[in-house]
Amino acid sequence: MLESIIKRVLVSEEEIKSIVCRLGQEITRDYADKNLVIVSVLKGSVMFTVDLAKQINTVCEMEFVRTYSYGNGTESTGKVQMLVDFDRPDFAECDFLVIEDIVDSGNTLKYLVEHLLAKGAKSVKTCTLLDKPSRRKVDFNPDYVGTVIPDEFVFGYGLDLFEKYRDIPYVAVVSPEYLESRNL
Repeated sequence: MLESIIKRVLVSEEEIKSIVCRLGQEITRDYADKNLVIVSVLKGSVMFTVDLAKQINTVCEMEFVRTYSYGNGTESTGKVQMLVDFDRPDFAECDFLVIEDIVDSGNTLKYLVEHLLAKGAKSVKTCTLLDKPSRRKVDFNPDYVGTVIPDEFVFGYGLDLFEKYRDIPYVAVVSPEYLESRNL
């Protein structure tokens, strides 16, 4: 069944491991003397966040948020809604690093950076496994980028395809035939 959905593997399991290791080293270097709080954007970034946290060799805390901007399709609605937020008494002492699976329009991460700064964060940076700058709708660039990808609909390694297949250990491009069969 999965073979009929995949056009091709875009980022292999080995490539993901290499990316995570590289980003972990960069973040360790940049946050060695800071009060790092990782903010994982649910649900898609959980696998990436966990693997990345294992590669960050400095003390950190973890928080979770959940946003909504895609509806039932493959295109962002452009409107970000916060479904799950967190609060803490020490915002002004924290250096937040928002972890996302993919940056497409840029709306979600821009929204989250502004949201955390408005709550009084000491600093906010962003990290994404996948970046699609060709799809950017707002002026936003993540601080840490795993890899830049073309404008294709992808799934796997946390990214869902209609809430399924988050568990595959690589990132794949969805076949156009599968999307057409779903009337998308």
